[in-house]
Amino acid sequence: MAYDRYVAICDPLHYGTVVNKETCIQMAAITWISGLLYATLHTGATFAVPFCSNPINQFLCVIPQLLKLSCSDLYLIEVVAISFSACFGLGCFSFIVVSYVEIFKTVLRIPSAQGRDKVFSTCIPHLTVVSLFLFTGVFANLKPTSNSRADLDSAVAMAYCVLPPLMNPIIYSMRNKEIKAVL
Repeated sequence: MAYDRYVAICDPLHYGTVVNKETCIQMAAITWISGLLYATLHTGATFAVPFCSNPINQFLCVIPQLLKLSCSDLYLIEVVAISFSACFGLGCFSFIVVSYVEIFKTVLRIPSAQGRDKVFSTCIPHLTVVSLFLFTGVFANLKPTSNSRADLDSAVAMAYCVLPPLMNPIIYSMRNKEIKAVL
């Protein structure tokens, strides 16, 4: 989505040739394959670990909480999982940030304030929703399991599950003039 907006704003005359059916299929395939690889890594690591019969005080099985249930020392698996997750998330986030930096550089060169407002009203909601999702995901998944409290883990997992979907319609509806008038 960031690449689509980047091309639409920074190179609008070439949009039809750059963002064509083949490009969309490639982007979807890369997303699906990387998601499948990521899920396979975590699923494989989960089934390779012996578990004890410890109580689960969670409503969601996030990786750090699942690793707490293990009977063995999982330092290496935890480091690999967190490192892979961090690299994967940082790569996606970096791509989005670079795209939006280029978009904002282009937008700031637009002479009319109305044109800038239109582009910002399109891009800011997407950037807000993606950032909210990524940052809550980072706090839920990329922390060491050994020194975290169960109640804090539950609150973070709840924020990760509830906050982005709850805020998504609110953030995107802020572009609607009727909603702005009601607020």
